[in-house]
Amino acid sequence: MRPEILNPLFVPITGLRGIGPRYSKLVERLAGAKVVDLLWHLPVDIIDRRFTPKVMAAPVGAIATLTVTVEAHLRPANPRQPYRVRCRDETGFLHLVFFHVKGDYLERLLPVGALRVVSGRIEHFNNQVQITHPDHIVAPEELDRMRPIEPVYRLTAGLSLRILQKAVDAALARAPELPEWLDPAFLARQGWSSWRTALIAAHAPENAADLLPEAPTRQRLAFDELLANQLAIAVVRAHQKRLPGRALASAGKLRRKVVAALPFDLTGAQQRALAEIVADMAAPSRMLRLLQGDVGSGKTVVALLAMLDAVEAGTQAALMAPTELLARQHYATLSKLGAAAEVEIALLTGREKGRARGEILARLAAGDTGIIVGTHALLEEGVAFKDLALAIIDEQHRFGVEQRVELAAKGRDVDILVMTATPIPRTLMLTAYGDLDASRLDEKPAGRRPVTTRTIPAERFDEVVEAVRRALGAGAKIYWICPLVEESEESDLAAATERFAQLKSLFGARVGLVHGRMKGAERDRVMAGFAAGAIDLLVATTVVEVGVDVPDATVMVIEHAERFGLAQLHQLRGRIGRGDKPSACLLLYTPPLGETAKARLTILRQTEDGFRIAEEDLRLRGAGEVLGTRQSGLPALRLADLAAHAELLQIAREDARLVLTRDPELESPRGRALRTLLYLFERDQAVRTMRSG
Repeated sequence: MRPEILNPLFVPITGLRGIGPRYSKLVERLAGAKVVDLLWHLPVDIIDRRFTPKVMAAPVGAIATLTVTVEAHLRPANPRQPYRVRCRDETGFLHLVFFHVKGDYLERLLPVGALRVVSGRIEHFNNQVQITHPDHIVAPEELDRMRPIEPVYRLTAGLSLRILQKAVDAALARAPELPEWLDPAFLARQGWSSWRTALIAAHAPENAADLLPEAPTRQRLAFDELLANQLAIAVVRAHQKRLPGRALASAGKLRRKVVAALPFDLTGAQQRALAEIVADMAAPSRMLRLLQGDVGSGKTVVALLAMLDAVEAGTQAALMAPTELLARQHYATLSKLGAAAEVEIALLTGREKGRARGEILARLAAGDTGIIVGTHALLEEGVAFKDLALAIIDEQHRFGVEQRVELAAKGRDVDILVMTATPIPRTLMLTAYGDLDASRLDEKPAGRRPVTTRTIPAERFDEVVEAVRRALGAGAKIYWICPLVEESEESDLAAATERFAQLKSLFGARVGLVHGRMKGAERDRVMAGFAAGAIDLLVATTVVEVGVDVPDATVMVIEHAERFGLAQLHQLRGRIGRGDKPSACLLLYTPPLGETAKARLTILRQTEDGFRIAEEDLRLRGAGEVLGTRQSGLPALRLADLAAHAELLQIAREDARLVLTRDPELESPRGRALRTLLYLFERDQAVRTMRSG
């Protein structure tokens, strides 16, 4: 149960004064549906109202606070004209301008002859000083109602800053004094205040420096969030380690047969990763390991060799991929590479139907099939294994943790290996995948040629088309990736279809088109044509980003490269340079480029190291963007900035481990305070895990 002291923070925002049905949907879209979400919605800027010049000395564009006497109300004859209130001080006139005025509220707010303090942005119009819709109008004796420095928050259409400020103030009033969960010596060393004091100060910045991640109040709140994250991960990990596993005893005969038959040598990184996985599988506890490797680093081979060990131990293995295209490609690769082991490998996707599907399921249930490759179809109710012992999930970020658990539930004490071709920055590894052991493939297989990357402005489009013509004449296979116009398949599709029609008119039947909304069979047919047949120029949306393997493809054109994320550009580029021929990637962009887009394209030109690219991507875009927090089911960090707070993350990780070593059930006074912290940051799952043992 959540501690009672936190209950006021976990009620709907509609309980706050001024947030009725009209505004609640807007606030929910911006920050979240609960009062606590507003606490985490920190200011992004400030408005300084301390500048108090005389009227005639107030510069255009400045935010100024002026003390004036109200002289006259100038009502317009036409209600569509502005309503003006003329005020003055000893230096001259100030006009206050209002639109859509109804009733007499302005006469009550600004009575003629009264002294008023007015704050807003200074404008000059027809040689007159004016403020349109002042932010504040108060009597001198009510000046304390106007903050000299106001926090500015991110907003959404239809929600004013004033409404949001009031809602945040109301949320802060509900924030209780909580028991201190930080180590007293560490707290003193950092010079931080208590949680509630830091929270209130973070919402009342006094200067621009208070908005930076390095500000003491922001550091304190970020550390609290990171500690909750690391403690939750450590609890789950400790629980995982206590789960019974089974030692898969294998002499590695099948594995060695396949390695001997491979047309290449394993890289040092592949050998290291395989040794770690094999040791995990042979241990009596359950394996939960992440295998991360750059595009083309040879993860599939490592996965196959691990699965062969499971088969040799008399059990079965499954490999689950996020798309049918990727599952079919894995199946083709594994069947070819694994032929020397003479192990039965099957494929199960949504496309296998009727008698063929029935036969696959029967052989799987009987134990005749040692290895099965599939999509989400593997999770369906009718899919039963004789003895599943190893589950491998490819492109882990495309699945939630639930699917990982669902697949493992098809067997007994199942070892789990998750794979990703998206290199993950070290700090993200700790916050997102801290419950997993990790192996890295950071070497490219021998014989891989580097890809030459060039940036070209869009006005040189015709030159690019000519370069494509020459490359086709020389027998090259080419990808043409279409722009991500908006976050919608429709716009992607329109752009790709248009470009396909244009290129087809130039190059004829040699041009093919693939996009995410094609039927699987049709998409596979086009891809097969590109891999081995009559198609030499493939126009595509980002559907080719993951897993499509055409070693003969040596040229890639990416339109509007400035609209893609750095990691995504790197993933796309990884589709070429997979053979032994020189390759080129042309990044078409539309000037002028923003600073971030410029940095992105520069980094891509400089390096092919996916791990360096991942770190830069994190620095440029932030964690939520890089990992796709929404689709991966991972908790988004609201207060911590992983690029700025990397050092705090490391301290939080060590502190969480130390706490659980000394107080595994969190029963000491500090332990109980840490339980409150877990609930505050909605890491309730960790507390439930602790209770369930």
